[in-house]
Amino acid sequence: MKNILSIVLSLLGLISYAQTGVVRGKIIDKQSEKPIVGAIISLAGNESIQTESDSEGSFRLINIPLGRQSINISFTGYENTSVSDLDVTTGKDNLLTVSLIEKFNTLDEIVVTSGTNKAKPLNKMALVSTKQFTTEEVTRFAGGRSDVARLVSNFAGVSTGDDSRNDIVVRGNSPSGMLWRIEGMPVPSPNHFSTLGTTGGPVSALNPNLLANSDFLTSAFPAEYGNAIAGVFDLGFRKGNPDEYEYMISAGAYPGLEFMAEGPLGKKGGSFVAAARYGFVGITGLAGTDAQPNYSDISFNVDFGKSKLGNFSVFGIYGVSDIDFLGNKIDKEDPFAAQDEDSYVTSGFASFGLKHNLEIGSKSYLKTIVGYSNANNSYKNFRYYNYGTPTENRLPFSDIKNYENRFTFSTLFNSKINKKITFRAGLLYENYTLDAKMSSRDRQQDSDGDGFPDFVPLINNNGNYNVVQPFAQGQFRLTEKLTFNAGIHGQYFSINEQFVFEPRTALSYAITPKNTVSFGFGIHHQSVPVPILFLNEFVNGTQVQTNKNLDLVQSQHYVLGYDVRLANKWRGKVELYYQDISKAAVESFPSSYSSLTEGADFGYSIDKTSLVSKGTGFNQGIEFTVEKFFSEGYYALFTTSLFESKYKGSDNIERNSPFNNGYVINLLGGKEFKVGKAKRNVFSIDTKFTTAGGRYYTPVDLVPSNNAGYEIRDDANAFSKQYDAYLRLDVKFGIKLNSKNKKRFHQFYIDLQNVTNNTNVFTREYNRLTNSVNQKDQIGFSPDFGYKFQF
Repeated sequence: MKNILSIVLSLLGLISYAQTGVVRGKIIDKQSEKPIVGAIISLAGNESIQTESDSEGSFRLINIPLGRQSINISFTGYENTSVSDLDVTTGKDNLLTVSLIEKFNTLDEIVVTSGTNKAKPLNKMALVSTKQFTTEEVTRFAGGRSDVARLVSNFAGVSTGDDSRNDIVVRGNSPSGMLWRIEGMPVPSPNHFSTLGTTGGPVSALNPNLLANSDFLTSAFPAEYGNAIAGVFDLGFRKGNPDEYEYMISAGAYPGLEFMAEGPLGKKGGSFVAAARYGFVGITGLAGTDAQPNYSDISFNVDFGKSKLGNFSVFGIYGVSDIDFLGNKIDKEDPFAAQDEDSYVTSGFASFGLKHNLEIGSKSYLKTIVGYSNANNSYKNFRYYNYGTPTENRLPFSDIKNYENRFTFSTLFNSKINKKITFRAGLLYENYTLDAKMSSRDRQQDSDGDGFPDFVPLINNNGNYNVVQPFAQGQFRLTEKLTFNAGIHGQYFSINEQFVFEPRTALSYAITPKNTVSFGFGIHHQSVPVPILFLNEFVNGTQVQTNKNLDLVQSQHYVLGYDVRLANKWRGKVELYYQDISKAAVESFPSSYSSLTEGADFGYSIDKTSLVSKGTGFNQGIEFTVEKFFSEGYYALFTTSLFESKYKGSDNIERNSPFNNGYVINLLGGKEFKVGKAKRNVFSIDTKFTTAGGRYYTPVDLVPSNNAGYEIRDDANAFSKQYDAYLRLDVKFGIKLNSKNKKRFHQFYIDLQNVTNNTNVFTREYNRLTNSVNQKDQIGFSPDFGYKFQF
């Protein structure tokens, strides 16, 4: 802390500080997404600072005072809107894309204001259970580790409760139910150290500095989203600065060392932005393990500008990671390893896409994406049998190698029929090639009589399958106050040759300009996680994949919402939901198992074969949000969720889901203070308090575990026990330094995470060395830190 303070004071003495910044961007029609020419963009509170959008809808607003600012946008025949919480600095221009919606009634004397642009989702077809977030929030909120997945854990309906992974539990659903999309293209889990079928990981590979404002959806998704029953992360990459070059160098405990560059490309309005990061969290001692994690990633987005053939762009992300857990070099309390094991973990992730936008007439466009994704991971585990004795023997215990290649083609046609009707239709085709191999001694017999469990191949799959998803949807502005969306989504899964139709609908009614009610309904399907589908079972001496013909899991979503503007810059929201789930995978004989309980760890069950699609479950709850958008130097966010998550296995007994925390409460707030003689620099304090009910778990059956030599859970009492409540308080301090004479900006922060040093429970598991049940806790107090230099 002393060293960080010394650096800050030194830079304060060496650098003099600047006066204004720049906001630039593009104004488009929300329904047609075509540029709006002649829109007026002005600085809130100072209408003399204004400009107009040009023939491409682009604008550049200069001489903006430093600090948090808002801009207003107006255009004849369209509802006025505003963009607030712009962090104006000297190091980088603010780049925006602002959507305006055409007035239902075009009489000049009627003045309609749509309010804060950020209060509404980017996807115009999403009327319920959707939250737009900014990348600035990702880095601003305390405890976030520059991770978009940890950011959304602050939203109503989302819980984590595990500091070691960023798995997203939406309304009591397994993290396996999540869909990740980048630039409209579905992608594998964009996290370091992720494994096949999971959607989370310990460290995010998504660089928030390249992300544009994005949507997070938690229920009753519009018809364009499929193969997910829990939530959707619909992320976009921002474009680079089309007029001048900008650079950034930064270092942070969790994101690591980063270099980013962006600027104009060619003479057709093109641009590029690219960044590379190298993680060094192991050096800081903040990894939560004695082992040394290594990870790095690169991201880019290149826009080639307009041409006669349309607008082409390429985007991509690539990440690699590895870590070695060596039993003789770790603490016995390490949550990820054991002293009688050596484990070697590697993973990789890549997604690349070519996007083409073609304007068709004045109100329509066709967007096409051709993409490729790859996810791979390997896990080699060696067990020391007869550990610590003269007959100690190191043998391979588990060997996992997974390679998934995915080729994607998607096309979307959007047309604004008129100001009251918008139509959208498209098709997504995905071809998967999977090479998955898994061998293990876990829970195996000693058929060869060598005194050790047999090393048995459990998965050996080398094949491909297809997922095809057509959709069509429309938005109908029935009156000035009433908007109705309706659509249908189709899904074909080639493994079981099942095709399903999924109706989706949503309704929004503005009771008054400040009060809106909404309703949403949708049927959604998703395949059982791939690691479960391809498990091998010995049938008459031959290995057979007896789970491949499982049905798609079905989920019906019902949502009722109420949104209110409590005051200027204040918003309140309540949502009531119910989710009915059927056709989950369960065992063919009476048991407590269900595929709905999978997905909250690095792996999946390895002994669940001959499953049948007869499991059920439900999630229900109510959510509250009170948000104060950043203004007058501060912001505040309060969210709480009260919910219930239950399931039934083949024994038809209703049980708690492992994700049935019961409640989640988040309270966030922050204040900025202008400091220095010219008040050009900013000192900030941000804080976050989170508490949640503990997750349910299945207790260890100690006597059978001692007899078998490995952990056996009491499945008859599955998820009957609950961990202690999760509680955490984070406090973050930061300072922003703006240069006076040059385009330079410095930022420092220190994030004191878990300042109360509360040791939240990680797991209670069987210790085969002591023949007892041990509790392992999550990391306690840990200071995060970072520095950013933009020029």
